[in-house]
Amino acid sequence: MNDIRDELADIDTIDPATFRDTGTGAYGLTRAGFVPKPYGRLVAEGLALAREMFGPDVDTGPGSVLRRVVELTSIEHARTYTMLSGLVDDLTVPTARGQALDRLGEELGLPRPFDAATGSVDLSFVGAFPAGVESLTLPAGARLLSGGGHHAALSRSVVFTPSRTTQSVPVAAFHPGPEHNLDGATPETTLAMWNALDAALDALAALASLRGDAALEDVVAITQPAPLTGGETRWPDTRYRQLLLRAPRSIWTTRAIEIAVGLVPGVRQVKVIDRYGGLDIDQPIFGNFSFGERVFGTERDLASPYMFTILVAPTAAAIWQGADGLAAAISEAVEDLRPIGLFPDIREAIEVGVGVRADLVIDGVPLSTGTRAVVNASDPAQGLKARLMARVRGYIEGLDFGASISPARITWALMSEPGVADVRNLRLIRYPRGASTIDFFGAADTGGARELDCGEALRTGADEIAVYIDDPADLTII
Repeated sequence: MNDIRDELADIDTIDPATFRDTGTGAYGLTRAGFVPKPYGRLVAEGLALAREMFGPDVDTGPGSVLRRVVELTSIEHARTYTMLSGLVDDLTVPTARGQALDRLGEELGLPRPFDAATGSVDLSFVGAFPAGVESLTLPAGARLLSGGGHHAALSRSVVFTPSRTTQSVPVAAFHPGPEHNLDGATPETTLAMWNALDAALDALAALASLRGDAALEDVVAITQPAPLTGGETRWPDTRYRQLLLRAPRSIWTTRAIEIAVGLVPGVRQVKVIDRYGGLDIDQPIFGNFSFGERVFGTERDLASPYMFTILVAPTAAAIWQGADGLAAAISEAVEDLRPIGLFPDIREAIEVGVGVRADLVIDGVPLSTGTRAVVNASDPAQGLKARLMARVRGYIEGLDFGASISPARITWALMSEPGVADVRNLRLIRYPRGASTIDFFGAADTGGARELDCGEALRTGADEIAVYIDDPADLTII
């Protein structure tokens, strides 16, 4: 209400010639889009029009009947402008919202995708640890199954020790959609098994073999206490709009294949490499040839198919090989998009594990008292570290192929968490192997880790992708 009064107090005099001009000026449909007239402008125009019609001596001062009528009608005019602005905005992808954005996406052949259902499971280590084995680590992305063949994965890593044999772990459905809102009411809709084909469970399989157990569930039992929820929700407008803005308007392009592969469950990043331009015929080079005098290149070997490369970085929960693996799903997704005679060479990116070690100064967060070891092992400290690792993971795993990892960005991510007063002695750790290949039974095994200086960026190759290996022990509260 105060804003309206301020607008009314600063109403400018409108030149009567404005009402005889057919142009809209700075308002209405312009080159920059639709610009609605503000309420104060509508009132000013209404009062100027009243003076034009009834004469300059008509009473249009505050409190007059004519002014009140103009103010009331201007409210409706402002609402009309707002409605028109919304209608115009809903015609284009950058400004459309809600159902209007859905309709534009359907025209492009990309309906708004579903989110993945989430929930939690209770994991219990059954029996005793064999001699010489002090812990068992299940990494984030380890796959679970229901009796009905539904897939889910651990959202964070979990460590079992003789003193900590039961933990509640968040999980997420591997495939999006409401059909994966597993209610746990029947064996077909209950997560109760491990996927024996998942390489991330090699440590669990080795321990089961060492103990002589018949199934992985005999070592770590799975209980689903509550249904998975959220699979019925769809992507928010911001994320969906980014997808539509990247979407091509033709099918025989690298961008079309990148979009199709990027929507396959289990794909984190994708890059299509079309070295000879066989996919994208809309490149400038094709307009520069004199077809009667030149050829595109050397004569093709008819016995060798033309290949283009699809470089894929899978998520932690993805299984690459097999009839139901990620490679097969990608091949099926691009089958109708590739030109005839051009075949994809689907390659898995080299995953470079990245760890972060740092000393943290905490201020404003209630922590336990005692020695440094007691403080770092307390539940408040572990919760703080989990939030910090989520921030670092969001930065590192959002990078593209070959991107350098900046220590300054890591520091900024850590310092953005409330309660972190300082980050000292930051070091980046490069692992040449993925987290699933590290021998978690060997406490002294660093997986070939190489520690970098605080100011040195961690660089990756063109076919490498960074994966964050979260270890709470690497973040020390001092």
